[in-house]
Amino acid sequence: MSAAAQTSAAAPGTTVDQDEIAHFSAIASEWWAPNGKFAPLHRLNPIRIGFIKDEAAKLFGRDSRDPKALNGLRVLDIGCGGGLLSEPMARLGATVVGADASETNIGVASLHASEAGLDIDYRATTAEALSAAGEQFDIVLAMEIVEHVADLPLFIRETSAMVKPGGLMVLSTINRTPKAWALAIFGAECVLRWLPRGTHTYEKLVRPSELAKALSENGLDLSAETGVVYNPLRDRWSPSSDMDVNYMISGVRR
Repeated sequence: MSAAAQTSAAAPGTTVDQDEIAHFSAIASEWWAPNGKFAPLHRLNPIRIGFIKDEAAKLFGRDSRDPKALNGLRVLDIGCGGGLLSEPMARLGATVVGADASETNIGVASLHASEAGLDIDYRATTAEALSAAGEQFDIVLAMEIVEHVADLPLFIRETSAMVKPGGLMVLSTINRTPKAWALAIFGAECVLRWLPRGTHTYEKLVRPSELAKALSENGLDLSAETGVVYNPLRDRWSPSSDMDVNYMISGVRR
């Protein structure tokens, strides 16, 4: 199924799939448990942060090794969940807006940030609402979210519109391939039980070519892409040329 053909449990004109929101809200208490239901994201986070820092450093003339590499940049973490990525962005010096359609997730994220002494603007809202309000950002992050939205073309349109001219958008997701089904759905959810069953739906996965095309149609030029692979012997994720399962891409606003 192409990205443009996706349909889901949502009213017309919204990116929000209520079934997905209910799924993640039900396990929101697990967000910050390193060995809980979101353990794969905890392990993946260093790779995500590294990719974001490297692409931002290249675009904005920063040193990716600087502890405040994102200082002065306004960042949107759309679909922020419990804030696993918003908090590192804030620590890197960014002014962060963390947005999620689940009020439960936002509650968890806000409490954790407060306890950590971080000033993050968390909002229970949607991409389309933020875009309609005229919000603009130097960097928009859409990490592990495109495979959960109800209307992917609408989501890409609204998020792309919030990237300032010359700004950056970074996305990570799962490819729609038999290999991805075997490893990321059957293996991770049914066999290893890293994730609750039903976390991912194969038909909603997005191929890199589809995502790159959607970005281009909305004014962003593909600037980088990489696969991300898991090594079970070392229990760690690493960048790879293999984009058959997990991958990250970035685009720059024209």
